[in-house]
Amino acid sequence: MDSEHLAALIPTDTFQLTHDSEKQSEIVVINTCGFIGDAKEESIDMILAFAEARKRGQVKQLFVMGCLSQRYKKSLQDEIHEVDAFFGVDQIDEVASAILQRKTEKIPAYYQRSLSTPAHYAYLKISEGCDRSCSFCAIPLIRGKHISVPQEVLLKEAQLLANKGVKELILIAQDLTYYGIDLTGKREITTLIEALSQIEGIEWIRIQYTYPAGFPKDLISLMVNNPKVCNYIDMPLQHINDQLLKSMKRGLDGGKTRDLVRSLRDEIPDLAFRTAFIVGYPGETDEMFEELCDFVREMKFERLGVFTYSAEEDTSAFELGDLISEAVKQERMERLMEIQQSISLEINAKKVGKTMKVLVDRLENGFYVGRTQYDSPEVDNEVLIEVNRTSELMIGNFYAAKITEADFFDLYAEVIE
Repeated sequence: MDSEHLAALIPTDTFQLTHDSEKQSEIVVINTCGFIGDAKEESIDMILAFAEARKRGQVKQLFVMGCLSQRYKKSLQDEIHEVDAFFGVDQIDEVASAILQRKTEKIPAYYQRSLSTPAHYAYLKISEGCDRSCSFCAIPLIRGKHISVPQEVLLKEAQLLANKGVKELILIAQDLTYYGIDLTGKREITTLIEALSQIEGIEWIRIQYTYPAGFPKDLISLMVNNPKVCNYIDMPLQHINDQLLKSMKRGLDGGKTRDLVRSLRDEIPDLAFRTAFIVGYPGETDEMFEELCDFVREMKFERLGVFTYSAEEDTSAFELGDLISEAVKQERMERLMEIQQSISLEINAKKVGKTMKVLVDRLENGFYVGRTQYDSPEVDNEVLIEVNRTSELMIGNFYAAKITEADFFDLYAEVIE
């Protein structure tokens, strides 16, 4: 979304904007991530690639913004001289000024969107920063304390998006369920979603990234009773072992974590649960990892991601040392994903023969590619509808589709005429 806000500040009558990694552009802005080791490495590789392109004269100006630039600005300046300027996470206006070589007018956030996504869905960031103290996480160091975007601003932005044709809002934040604490002293996420659901044209509202400790119970009722709210929860649980959860400072032990997952399953029977786990955290023994594997087998999460532990400077876990080899971390990650792969196939197979509401995202390799309410863009399952076996479909429209086949991570379907 930061890139979209920046793009909206650049006049299109003067500049042709693209959201890709084309090295022939005259001016390049790289928006970086500095959350975990892999993301930092990817960001640095991208910066170095464009630095080389600038040396060859393929790029005239190169700017870097975002989390990595916020956290390691001095080091990056000392090491990579081809970059014209580095900007932090709250300097979008300054980036625009550097590109335009003049001061830009500061305008309300809800006017500053030039979508990089397809026109029918958009991300809506409802807060910035985080008040949690998870031992492994550098986000509070980069983004600062939790700050909620006022509801009236979010409603204006969402209305503007709906006016542009957006049908699906994907709510994002570092800690979505903490929304409103700094505004009213209580969690206001349910109130916000209720208000967003009143906007004409918005048909799906997706809840992306919730925190297990203190999960608001009224949000469950809303999901059950409001047809616009997708039966989808993204809740990184990180682990299940009591000792590791305590060291991670997650606020829930293994028993309460199990109780929460079961409660969500019981109260929202049609729920797609996305979670993520860290393997190789300091002190994770083989027995602790096996406990995690058993938990995944037991809960049968619809969607699951696995990250290898990344020791981040200035976090409390950094003092524990990075005790587990990268080879062991990788082995554990692959093993957990193998378990999840069979679970995913089992869940998908049960959908064969069912008719589901599908939102078509794009046309690719002879298939219309879409999603159900149970899938977020880019990270979850997709529904593939063969072009030669259906009439022409419109990108961004909803269709009733009968599932005909299933594999590990995708479904095949036919549109019900």
